[in-house]
Amino acid sequence: MVEALAVQLTQREGELIQEKSEVKKLASFLKQASEEAKKLVDEERAFARAEIENARAAVQRVEEALQEHERISQVTGKQDLEQLMKEVQEARRIKMLHQPSKVMDMEHELLALRAQLSEKSRHYVRLQKELGRIKRGGENVAHLYELEGTEVLGSYLEIQPYSENAPGLSKCSIQWYRILSECAKRELISGATKSVYAPEPFDVGHVLQVDIVSGSQNITLSTTGPIDPAAGLGTYVEALVRKHDTEFNVVVTHMNDSHPSSESIHVLHVGKMRMKLCRGKATIAKEYYSSSMQLCGVRGGGNAAAQAVFWQAKEGLSFILAFETERDRNAALMLARRFAFDCNITLAGPNDRSRAADDRLPSWS
Repeated sequence: MVEALAVQLTQREGELIQEKSEVKKLASFLKQASEEAKKLVDEERAFARAEIENARAAVQRVEEALQEHERISQVTGKQDLEQLMKEVQEARRIKMLHQPSKVMDMEHELLALRAQLSEKSRHYVRLQKELGRIKRGGENVAHLYELEGTEVLGSYLEIQPYSENAPGLSKCSIQWYRILSECAKRELISGATKSVYAPEPFDVGHVLQVDIVSGSQNITLSTTGPIDPAAGLGTYVEALVRKHDTEFNVVVTHMNDSHPSSESIHVLHVGKMRMKLCRGKATIAKEYYSSSMQLCGVRGGGNAAAQAVFWQAKEGLSFILAFETERDRNAALMLARRFAFDCNITLAGPNDRSRAADDRLPSWS
């Protein structure tokens, strides 16, 4: 039995090494494709600018010619007017000439590559878990539960019973932790006491753990590795940093721990000096970055947590905001923390201020 397990373990390790190699190759290809796409976008933009300048020059020539035509209208015949109309049509054609078809093709190709990379990552996590089960030999009590979900920013992790003997999660005490890689110390994630947790930008590069306490049993589950960053998110946020103010469409699901009367669309403004929440022309909250402000991902709430944040604008005024996409949610977190850090403010969640501000910078990779 031991020899069979050893042979099976060797085979699994070989498959794992091969999968790692394929993931690295795919990541390298994705990086090259991203660089080529960026180069193509720059070329298309330069081409578009040149075409637009030519169009503007043509329009200016047409306007000058029209003015000249008005001055000598008695001399100019119908043929000149037709020629001017042709120039106007040509100018319009030049303005409409630029079509981003090549860029769209590259974007679709990048989306397909990211989907393949995500699938490879999920398969890699499954192999890691299976390899861990073989090594444990089924004797560890932690085998009662498993962590399900993609270990990447923008996804969510969920505790799932693996055995029929596992106690119901509603009867268990749950607490999530972040492992600080620099000192291997566990940092308690305040408020993360549900069976579901959606990683936020602070979790990127760190292993996550969760303690499940049921009676005398204390079970600890860990992610197979550090949380990976979301593909392309860093570049997207860097582009937003150059803007003075960025708007995100959100829905207010809670305000001061109570449900609002209606879940209408609001606009969250993330600026260089302050954050503002508006509904139409009415301002719900507008606060400058300060030590009393808190901002973090929602720590619970099912799969919707990957798109929601907790924002305490000031003491006595807090919101839970649901974004349209996971990308918008994480971009808003990273952008607000970047601007707040420039104002010597560390934006974090409740009871998350134990670490130095230098360690609280978001991951841009």
